[in-house]
Amino acid sequence: MKHIFSSVLLSLLILFTGGAKAQTDPIVQKIIEIGQTDNQTMQHLDMLANRIGGRPIGSANYETAVVWAAQQFKNWGMEVILHETGVLPIGFNRGPWFGRLLDENGTILHFATPSYTVGTKGVQRGHVLIEPKTKREFERMKGKLKGAWVLVSGKSNGWPIDYSDKGNIRRDSIIAQNAEIEKKNDEIRRENWMNRNGQQKELLPMIEEPGLFYKQMVDAGIFGIIQSSPVPITALYDRKNIDKMTWDNLPKVPDIKLDEHQYKMIEQMAKERRYFQLEFDIRNHFRPGPIPYHTVIGVIKGTEFPNEYVIMGGHLDAFDVATGAVDDASGVAPAMEAARIIMKAGGKPKRTILVCLWSGEEFGLLGSTAWVEGNTDKMDKISAMFNRDGGPTVPTSITVPEAMLNDFESICKPINGINTNFPFAVRKATPRPKPKSPGGTDTAPFIVQGVPTFQFGTEDINGYDFSYGEIWHTERDTYDKCPAEYSNHTSIVTAIVVYGVANLDHLLSRNGLFAPDEPEKPKDDGKKGKKK
Repeated sequence: MKHIFSSVLLSLLILFTGGAKAQTDPIVQKIIEIGQTDNQTMQHLDMLANRIGGRPIGSANYETAVVWAAQQFKNWGMEVILHETGVLPIGFNRGPWFGRLLDENGTILHFATPSYTVGTKGVQRGHVLIEPKTKREFERMKGKLKGAWVLVSGKSNGWPIDYSDKGNIRRDSIIAQNAEIEKKNDEIRRENWMNRNGQQKELLPMIEEPGLFYKQMVDAGIFGIIQSSPVPITALYDRKNIDKMTWDNLPKVPDIKLDEHQYKMIEQMAKERRYFQLEFDIRNHFRPGPIPYHTVIGVIKGTEFPNEYVIMGGHLDAFDVATGAVDDASGVAPAMEAARIIMKAGGKPKRTILVCLWSGEEFGLLGSTAWVEGNTDKMDKISAMFNRDGGPTVPTSITVPEAMLNDFESICKPINGINTNFPFAVRKATPRPKPKSPGGTDTAPFIVQGVPTFQFGTEDINGYDFSYGEIWHTERDTYDKCPAEYSNHTSIVTAIVVYGVANLDHLLSRNGLFAPDEPEKPKDDGKKGKKK
């Protein structure tokens, strides 16, 4: 009896230990080992942010990033696809910029300019004026505009002043309205003069429009315009004119976004009609087009279901007022490293993994939208799309529909054995309505098509006081904002999860991914409750 009991116990022990080994994928263990001992995420991030720099589409920097990323994928043994997103009529390269107030201290000015706006013609030194608000003001000061830096109204939100045809039409309308307001104010002034010992009426405010006489001031020979900007300074691109730009209709004067504190000081000096000068040297350069731009796709071919896909990535393009480290090299670098680790670990996923480094996200989700539109036949075969575009904090969770819980709990189990400082949880999602139009990240075109999309929940666990709003599209989007321990861990987590989903025996279930559409409410035809 004792012998029989011992044999049964031994069999159970062998079965138990054998089962445990069977559930431990040696590739996943190798991924973790490589990720901990030979992690190259920060090298990729350094290359993108510090060696290449800001990467708007149409720039030489963006083309360099495309060539570099494609070569990396090839070096790791991956197939590479360059998906042409579109063509820009003209390109843009940013050089250095400098400005100062020519006073006894030689105050250095803190400013930036949006992409696809013009620089100075060498070093340009000129006096300062406040922009006119009415035709009468313009006529009074037009002789002083030549060689002037003009302060324009409003707070900058990063976009340049709109000098498009539509913008000029809007300005002409406001100029006409301000002329009428000016006439009424003349009447009010006369009434106040006649009744100067009595109650005084307030003048009517003029309609504010930055650069109201933009075209007229440019024709008069101004050096450029200056607008107040919150700090840190945001600088975007000329979205109103970029598609129509040619070598013959480039912008004519710089559009400077100046630190609001310095702007206030300079504005006060100009209001006091003091004579002083500002000096700027801005190297913004254009490139003749047409210039095609591409999404870079690294391919790890599936062994059993090559026509089913798991996608991971981030957007390769970045604004160039800084270096695009956080937005979005901090998304691209971990995805690239996850691919490298999978390849080095000898991973042979059942499904094809696509590492997509999207183009033109900052110009309107151009790369991801173009790829989805060109691959509608693949949408039902995409098990999941993983995107990182929310900052360099460390992944600590993923939220999935109930039908996916078992799969993700199994896939993510090894993550909690990597670093006890970074615990990871799988959470159940509440079904949400399916969006009818894209949102603001590269997941959006996929969600509209019903594809399961995921972004890891992240935290600043070590307390680096990270603020995404501080760096988003600003001059502070730099390499030092990306902690190495967060970035390295992200690449390991991404590799484990993406490889795990690609290696399932089935596509992820889409049950409960979206809430059922609410039935349309019957239209009120006005007859309800009426007596016949």
